[in-house]
Amino acid sequence: MRIDPDPKYDFDDVLIRPKRSEAPSRSAIILEREHRFLNSGTTWRGVPIVASNMDTVGSLTMAQALAPGMLTCLHKYYPAERLVEFFQNDPAAASVFYTLGLSDDEFDRMVAVHRQVPLRLICVDAANGYTKYFVDRVKRIRQAVGQATIMAGNVATPEMVQELLISGAADIVKIGIGSGSVCTTRLKAAVGYPQLSAIIECADAAHGLRGHVCADGGCRMAGDVVKAFAAGADFVMLGSMLAGHDECEGEWVEENGQRVGMKFYGMSSRVALDKYAGGRKDYRACEGKEVVVPSKGPVSETLQDITGGIRSACAYVGAASLKDLSKCTTFVLCNRTHNTVYGA
Repeated sequence: MRIDPDPKYDFDDVLIRPKRSEAPSRSAIILEREHRFLNSGTTWRGVPIVASNMDTVGSLTMAQALAPGMLTCLHKYYPAERLVEFFQNDPAAASVFYTLGLSDDEFDRMVAVHRQVPLRLICVDAANGYTKYFVDRVKRIRQAVGQATIMAGNVATPEMVQELLISGAADIVKIGIGSGSVCTTRLKAAVGYPQLSAIIECADAAHGLRGHVCADGGCRMAGDVVKAFAAGADFVMLGSMLAGHDECEGEWVEENGQRVGMKFYGMSSRVALDKYAGGRKDYRACEGKEVVVPSKGPVSETLQDITGGIRSACAYVGAASLKDLSKCTTFVLCNRTHNTVYGA
């Protein structure tokens, strides 16, 4: 046992220091990034915001709404036939990750889909990305899909980022343990890492190898997305911020025939385990919860709020583009980030 005495920080611990800027207008800020990936050798260009592969958020409809400029990780519960049809015929497919977990059945299913329609983007998703089995599975997927771009995770420390990029041959590593809004891993297992520090440290490790990271979890508002990019994230994945929009799938709560909310739950919650895993096994705890999020209407409004926040941040710190944001960022530690007299 040991204690790391160095403080670690989350989004609520910091603000971004304003700096002299020559940006003529927020509209002049360039949000698109171009990334060339380490192991696939392919290039992607767009606004690096990613819809989470949660079953309520990572939907085909969400993918169509975010494409072509943004990305979606589809949830892994669609029938293979529907996925083949989508990847063959839908223009949004070029902006969509095929998602799978660690079971042999999921691997075989991915291979079968890949044979019918070559997959270009693949997300290998597990709550615990620290096991040798996970690294070996990512490597096996790389061998099966060749030049597809692979995103794998989740982890929260630099050594596993390096392991997944080098030994697993991943291109993007997902960063975040226990930071999600409906995740209870930190309460049940006491395991986690403050998200801002995780992004900073993992991005440093990945960029030294020409790899990439995707911050996954912890964003509650546009300012948190800004802080994730400012900390060095190449991509930011969103779950709860996109939940409750018209493009989501799931069980809606209605009053007088009108949608007022949507049931939203973690993928290790009892609801998800009952729905997809035949219930909770006797050796495990449920590490997620279920909530009802308000109905939010079309996702376009929220996306505009996020991109507007990023543009404003860049203008405040003198960054001409999202690419320059982290280079222009100085975080300042604070006890309070905003005035709460009228609520959050």
